[in-house]
Amino acid sequence: MSFGVGPVDQDELLFADEEENESKQENTIDPDPWIVLIIDDEKQIHQVTKMVLQDFEFDGKKLEFHSAYSALEAKQLLARQPHAALVLLDVVMEQDDAGLQIVKYIREEMKNSAIRIILRTGQPGQAPERTVIMNYDINDYKEKTELTTQKLFTTVVSALRSFRDIKTIEKSRIGLEEIIKSSATLFEFQSMKKFASGVLTQMTSIVNLHKNAIHCSFAVTKGVEDIYILAASGDYASNQDERARDVVPTDVLTEIELAFQTKKSSFASDRFVIYFQSKMGMENVIFMNGFKALSEWEHYLVDIYCANVSVAFENIYLNEELESTQKEIIYTMGEITETRSKETGHHVKRVAEYSRLLAIKYGLTEQEAEVIRLASPMHDVGKVGIPDAILNKPAALTKEEFDIMKTHSSLGYEMLKHSNKQVLNAAAIIAQQHHERYDGTGYPQGLRGQDIHIYGRITALADVFDALCSDRVYKKAWELDKVLDLLKVERGRHFDPIIVDLFLEHLDEFLVIKEFYKEQR
Repeated sequence: MSFGVGPVDQDELLFADEEENESKQENTIDPDPWIVLIIDDEKQIHQVTKMVLQDFEFDGKKLEFHSAYSALEAKQLLARQPHAALVLLDVVMEQDDAGLQIVKYIREEMKNSAIRIILRTGQPGQAPERTVIMNYDINDYKEKTELTTQKLFTTVVSALRSFRDIKTIEKSRIGLEEIIKSSATLFEFQSMKKFASGVLTQMTSIVNLHKNAIHCSFAVTKGVEDIYILAASGDYASNQDERARDVVPTDVLTEIELAFQTKKSSFASDRFVIYFQSKMGMENVIFMNGFKALSEWEHYLVDIYCANVSVAFENIYLNEELESTQKEIIYTMGEITETRSKETGHHVKRVAEYSRLLAIKYGLTEQEAEVIRLASPMHDVGKVGIPDAILNKPAALTKEEFDIMKTHSSLGYEMLKHSNKQVLNAAAIIAQQHHERYDGTGYPQGLRGQDIHIYGRITALADVFDALCSDRVYKKAWELDKVLDLLKVERGRHFDPIIVDLFLEHLDEFLVIKEFYKEQR
């Protein structure tokens, strides 16, 4: 069979309503078909091409046809179908070189180098093959009279095979880029929960999820008595810290439990369960489903990524263990100071939590707020150098005694300033500046306003509020109303006015902390 350009005969009447036929075809086409664009000003060419290729199938997928009859329609169609695999393109339409201009538009303006372009012409003299092949980025050139049924079939198979291989290479490149990018960010996460959530997000971008598939993913950890959710996707995203058995679907939970029991990972056609165990003995599992069957290459990408995840898990556990030890040391040092001065046992904990909350309200980052929370318990560490007779005197200090007491700020700074650790650096600043006053009348340096570090300004209010609300050897705790009145009076004098306003505006949240860490009588 040949279908060169000739006069339109009565057969065309069989295809009179092309749009209706195309719509019917699109409604019955298999998922993810090969998109083929027919761009030709001869309607019969569209109909005959579709008829010849109506049962065509390659790589388990059929063809989905879309038509355009002019260069303008072609551009509109290309905009709607940017992922088309093949264009069967007429050279001569409303202009002698209309098809060639479409080629330039695809390659140069759309920057689409993947789509295969087959030029078909009924007037080869208008566009000589040698010239066109040399000057335009096309993939094949055919005269319409030579395209028999078999040759059209062969041409389309060759074009689709080429398109498939190009997309495979492109997907592999993108996959590798995603691995490199994702692996680079793995070590930026400091929180295990944020890390687990990031891993799920990045894995989703590596595998091919079905557009409308039911999809779920979980990152879980094995606790002493149960399995707990670190992170989850979709409808389960809000279930962090919950027991897996209370949230995870039964079939998924069974696979996760099996991974923990066998200490092995497993892959199926549409899901995987990956098991990790750190050198410290911590066990985690990542479950993901709802994607297309992984190719050998995609499986390899997941393996590479998981190797990096395993290292990152180990690092985060080590960091968390180190941070936990540092926190314990810092709180212990703070409590030793408070115990020596016979002050309330939970003072440092309350000051730490007040300081963190104030930092958040002030607009500092979560990371900085955490630094302040960890550092503020050391605000009075310099008191270890103050004689007991002064530190625990149950009466007002003399001027000479108060001058000695004031040295605790500088003593604390000298003790902490030599560390290159972020928390201890912050602690040194807080120890030195938490007795500075906003109006410049504080000590030891007499700093004023914004010259006082924000860490010092925040801790100053947190420390005074808690001190006034607590019993001390030289005084009884004040009533809350009296404390708040003092804060208002000292707004802009002792304290940063913005911090006072934030404290008063969110007073209920601070009182929750006060109640939670109240002294046991």
